[in-house]
Amino acid sequence: MARVAAATAGFRHRRNKALWTGLLFISPWIAGFLLFQLYPIAMSFYYSMSEYNLFSKPEWVGLQNYKNLFADSKFYLSMYNTVYITVFGLLPHLAFALGMAMLLNMSVRGQSLYRTIYFLPTLVPAVASSLLWMWLLNAQYGLVNKLLAALGLIEPNWLVDPMWTKPALVLMGFWGTGTQTVMYLAALQDVPKVFYEAAEIDGAGRWSRFRHITLPAISPMTLFLLINGLINSFQFFTQGLIFAEASQSVGGPENSMLFYAIYLYQTAFSFLNMGYASSMAWILCAIVLGLTLLIFRSSARWVYYGGEK
Repeated sequence: MARVAAATAGFRHRRNKALWTGLLFISPWIAGFLLFQLYPIAMSFYYSMSEYNLFSKPEWVGLQNYKNLFADSKFYLSMYNTVYITVFGLLPHLAFALGMAMLLNMSVRGQSLYRTIYFLPTLVPAVASSLLWMWLLNAQYGLVNKLLAALGLIEPNWLVDPMWTKPALVLMGFWGTGTQTVMYLAALQDVPKVFYEAAEIDGAGRWSRFRHITLPAISPMTLFLLINGLINSFQFFTQGLIFAEASQSVGGPENSMLFYAIYLYQTAFSFLNMGYASSMAWILCAIVLGLTLLIFRSSARWVYYGGEK
């Protein structure tokens, strides 16, 4: 019994020593998480319940910021603009990325060169690409309108007409789908070729193979890109802010480019209303979290994993 007790005590000692050694090694990450992530999150929630302008002590107001938020017309307008860019940008961009991935997956001469050229725009910083597209979409001398004129189509005033400002941003988004395309390309290359060979023997056509083999096989990647795209779309900021500068206003013509993140930034750093901005941030967090959970719950119907039978 004494030997068993000694062995047990020795095991516990070694286990505790290993635990403290591990905690010591990850202590920089723990300190960084507590100081730069958990603390700001907790303080932002406190500020959302307060009136705070950076120069005076926070004054507790309870849920008043949230009540004011739901009575704010700009809140609904910014949310509409954000939902627009999410609905008409996210799904078309993913479909376009998948189509390009299937083209780049074909065995042709110069395949590596085509992949490199297609991915290059993704390396351009968001500010630089936005300035480039402002020139391309210029109503007077932009290349896009010149191409439309050559085809006999309407030439929109992309940067000034409120009806065309958001479609202009959606159009620019197709130029930067290189990352999604590469990830779809990796998923396509992971699909077993034996599935396609069996389908061809059974007489399945291209559309049938795409629908019943390709889409289910790459559905986990689609789920990943859909959730990441949803989060990024609700934080849409840089491109909208740069485009709005063409109209010398933060929200663009008639606030047609006043996206939620831009309105939050304006509230916090232009109006110094940190409490109100914090409440906006938490509302955004709740919306994105709710939509993400909804997508996860629906994924059981359309996402298939390799180990499932």
